[in-house]
Amino acid sequence: MAIVRDILSKKGTRVWSLDGEATVAEAARYMAQQNIGAVLVLDGDRIAGMFSERDVLQRVVAEGRDPASTMVGEVMTREVACCTLDTTLEEARGAMKNRRIRHLPVVDDSERLLGVVSIGDLNAFQVAHQEQTIFLLNEYLYGRV
Repeated sequence: MAIVRDILSKKGTRVWSLDGEATVAEAARYMAQQNIGAVLVLDGDRIAGMFSERDVLQRVVAEGRDPASTMVGEVMTREVACCTLDTTLEEARGAMKNRRIRHLPVVDDSERLLGVVSIGDLNAFQVAHQEQTIFLLNEYLYGRV
């Protein structure tokens, strides 16, 4: 059974993050430059929250806040669901589906940040596994090409 560790070992542990004192405008520019939909907001090496495109829409634009003067720490999502390296991919996918989120931070037993997996990472891993299975089945049925 595949686990989160399998994805991070291939993807790496790079995490895009900001300080809660950044403005929403700065965060939006940063996210656009990195071509990402969410960043973790860190307080040292601990997760203080997550700031995503959804936060921009719901807590900034919809409420008429000024992105240039609103701090990320004011509008970030504070309750962040996390997983561990040993979380199965099925559990991670289920957590994302049930909570309607696309990013899941990976933490150790001390709640230290180790990386992030996204729904895209889970999908890519599943597709790669399915392609390998199809290849092996073709090899079994038709012999090596």
